[in-house]
Amino acid sequence: MSNQSYLILVVGPTAVGKTDLCLNLAKKFKTEIVSCDSRQFYREMNLGTAKPTSNELKLVPHHFINSLSIEQDYDVRKFERAALILLDALFSKYKTVIMTGGSGLFADAIVNGLDEMPEVAPEIRAEIIKEYQEKGLTFLQEEIATNDPEYFKTVDQKNPQRLMRALEIWRGSGKRFSSFRVKSKKERPFEVIKIGLERNREELYARIDLRMEQMIAAGLFDEADALYDKRHLNALQTVGYSEIFGFLEGKYDKEEAIRLLKRNSRRYAKRQVTWFKKDEAIRWFSPENQDEILAYLEDQIA
Repeated sequence: MSNQSYLILVVGPTAVGKTDLCLNLAKKFKTEIVSCDSRQFYREMNLGTAKPTSNELKLVPHHFINSLSIEQDYDVRKFERAALILLDALFSKYKTVIMTGGSGLFADAIVNGLDEMPEVAPEIRAEIIKEYQEKGLTFLQEEIATNDPEYFKTVDQKNPQRLMRALEIWRGSGKRFSSFRVKSKKERPFEVIKIGLERNREELYARIDLRMEQMIAAGLFDEADALYDKRHLNALQTVGYSEIFGFLEGKYDKEEAIRLLKRNSRRYAKRQVTWFKKDEAIRWFSPENQDEILAYLEDQIA
């Protein structure tokens, strides 16, 4: 690859309209799409992760969607290695490649690289997941606030995945997660152009609520029920499934489960926006202004 290769990174919150834009961009630039949405990697999780439809997947080659089973042990470090190998192959065919998703950490791994972290035995993470399921989010928050207060100040304190990761590093290595975060940017053999999609909050939240109603009508509760026995797996510790598992465990009724699904999806979107807004290199657009986005990209590539 040379510095004439361009990775167009399209980010933004759930339900903002990334899929439609990326399909159009891939057709325009005659290229392929790489997903960095960690929730969409898993074959068994379909409705709750808002994957592109089967028809959309046929329109343009997509990578990493449906590439894993929830039974497989997978993390952002493995994604970084696999995605860089894939990009090397794609850039041998295309000048431009599209990458998209709402998982900020996975996108950042490709753009900037990851800090070196110690290996941790999978039994430690399994034990932490079990404790989280029994004791809830407050347990994770208290553990990190006590053992790694520096990281607790900066982490998304309502994101159980991030908190569990910090706790497993602490328990596995005896060192604070924050001590490994040196933020040294890795050199990449391609240039990155970052596009962010945004809508006003009321419009975005209405789209999220509508999408959730459509997911439920399409059978989200049945999908979660089929996965119930696997609810201890790391992949299923996510919005869209954990709320239904609580209903199936008898903690609340279906109406409350639906309320929680919508509320937590909106909160998830808010956290995504907060993460991406920290990156000053992202150029923000309305998803409706696709001509403006295309003009900006062509100018950057030219």
